Amino acid sequence: MSHRNILVIKVGGAFMQAEDAALALLTTISELQRNFIVVLVHGGGAMVEELLSALNLSSQKIDGLRVTPKEHMPFITGALAGTANKQLCGLAIRAGLSPVGLSLLDGKMCIATVMREELGAVGSVEPGDATLLKALAATHMLPIISSIGADSQGNLLNVNADQAATVIAQLLDAELLLLSDVPGVLDANKNLIQNLDTEQIETLITQNVIRDGMLVKVHAALKAANSLGRSVTIASWKDAKNLLGLLQQQTIGSKIAPPINTSSYKA
Repeated sequence: MSHRNILVIKVGGAFMQAEDAALALLTTISELQRNFIVVLVHGGGAMVEELLSALNLSSQKIDGLRVTPKEHMPFITGALAGTANKQLCGLAIRAGLSPVGLSLLDGKMCIATVMREELGAVGSVEPGDATLLKALAATHMLPIISSIGADSQGNLLNVNADQAATVIAQLLDAELLLLSDVPGVLDANKNLIQNLDTEQIETLITQNVIRDGMLVKVHAALKAANSLGRSVTIASWKDAKNLLGLLQQQTIGSKIAPPINTSSYKA
């Protein structure tokens, strides 16, 4: 694609409703593009929740996964692939970028299948065709990808944004940066832990240091690291300028390493 490294950045949650923070991140991305090809992947669960609530629609969760009835998909698609995606594209333009709003189904970049029938229109994805993203990278545009996919019959599916970002990183052999509202994984004294492996993570979970929301984030990062065979970074979108440390190959946030016996491990 290019001599530049490829960086996939995932955002979601509160970020999607924090316009100033989003603009700051996108401005930082414009600087990162000097050294990286950047792809932005987003979710937007809070926005979806607000819309469904306004429509008096509700759904249950099974094993922590939200059941998505097929009849909810037009609204979820509108919130994620429509409102959230285009708002981010608009902010990207304000930040001086050239955004292209996409979903996982565009260019068949990802192949989606129903995860479990009981969950409804919830999909899992595998890497597909990288042609479209490679073409966009050659033009220095910024792909902004929502986590809406489609199966082989064209049925729309709601995909977990962490999984979506992981698969895009697989597709492009890219570095993956999972951004949230915390600086990374903190120890018992609230100090940032810059590097973590599986054994350290298990110890911190046992000690109840990694718990609640961070437990979900660490599990997602570890699963992504295992899939990619390379370290995955958890960092914050709140201090976007800190991400410029990537230009000097500095460690930002917390790097989650895959098991050393992962067959596809890349140093």
